[in-house]
Amino acid sequence: MSLFLDPVQVLLGPEESVSEDCVLIIGRNIEALGEKARQKATELGIKATNSRNKLLAPCLVDPHSSLYDPFNNPCQTIESLKQEAAISGYGQIAILPKSSSWRDRPERLLALDNKDKKNVVIHLWGSFSMEGEGKELSPHKDLINFGAIGLAEDDSIPPTDLLKKGFTLGEMGDAPILLAPRDKKIQANGIARESIEALRAGWPQDPFASEEVALSILISLQNQHPEINMRLMNLSTSNGVEMLCKSAKKILSSVSWWHIVSDNSTLSSTDIGLCVTPTIGSKKDKDKLIQGLEEGVITGISVNSIPLDQSETIKPINDRLPGLSGHSLVLPSLWDTLVVQRKWGVEQLWEAISFGPSKLLNQPPERLIAGSNRWLLFNPNKKWTQRLSNKKLLASSNQPFEREKLQGLIEDCGLIEK
Repeated sequence: MSLFLDPVQVLLGPEESVSEDCVLIIGRNIEALGEKARQKATELGIKATNSRNKLLAPCLVDPHSSLYDPFNNPCQTIESLKQEAAISGYGQIAILPKSSSWRDRPERLLALDNKDKKNVVIHLWGSFSMEGEGKELSPHKDLINFGAIGLAEDDSIPPTDLLKKGFTLGEMGDAPILLAPRDKKIQANGIARESIEALRAGWPQDPFASEEVALSILISLQNQHPEINMRLMNLSTSNGVEMLCKSAKKILSSVSWWHIVSDNSTLSSTDIGLCVTPTIGSKKDKDKLIQGLEEGVITGISVNSIPLDQSETIKPINDRLPGLSGHSLVLPSLWDTLVVQRKWGVEQLWEAISFGPSKLLNQPPERLIAGSNRWLLFNPNKKWTQRLSNKKLLASSNQPFEREKLQGLIEDCGLIEK
């Protein structure tokens, strides 16, 4: 395959500005950029493709998603996840430790080890506690030594005493610790964040306190242990953003893409997107979360994918497992919400969906460089319809926007095997 894009919008990496340039791609690798690309294309007789309205940019990074059964899941396996990631422009995905076999011991990391830089890189979060039960510490040092990107727990805060013990021992070194500011007991049966909209709809409400109490504990622990590289997973409320603003030590944090593109005023009881963790908030929450990204209070956007099959998603909302999936929906949705509606620059968006998430993982940022296949080509004007039936891969049934028309599509990515 040979592709000479001239002109095309190009973003090379962090601290760079988008510019109109030209790029020559041979095979799946970037052969050259700028004038060198023109010279090489002329020598090889490769005609230029006008791509002025398209964007060539570094791959995206997902700081945390779930894959409960990586090898026998009927709707997503580790291989289908990597294929979907490439099609969706994601070059790195970090998998949470929750699994049919919790990743709380070194031997449970080995089967999924994948650090091939020519492919989608799969990072693994090791479990902070044994079996994720919050009772006994896992072997932190061993997990890190055997390749865990850091340590994480389930989707709620573990017991404070266990956190203090783990932080005091400090066996994880400078590896990141990913923790969710959510108290399940306070949330109880709430399925939507407390708001006028949730009250009108008659939904059981999740109090702000379920995030505030847990977040207060985590901020306090971070101040007591500044040497710990704490990360906050899935901030979801306006109050949480305000609390994080006032923290004495800056704590890197993520927000789920769904909490950026949706809120409970736009959802009905039958929408698949109502049943998520943390619960979906009001428009005020969404606007404050976006402001948190704009001001650097929130570091990056996660996909937080939790693939579920139809046997789960057809259950009543109070009975089914919470969660959404669909990496391919993230960039088009965020482009519309942040670039089209809020007039973000491309540089600002990539900080939120690629460079910021790399910081959460303590990884170097993705960049466009000669010789690399780590690139994506995005067409913001391409219109398409989301249909699960059209998916060529295993497809989870808890993907939003079914049968809806979307705009913006990854037309190619160097990580796609051709």
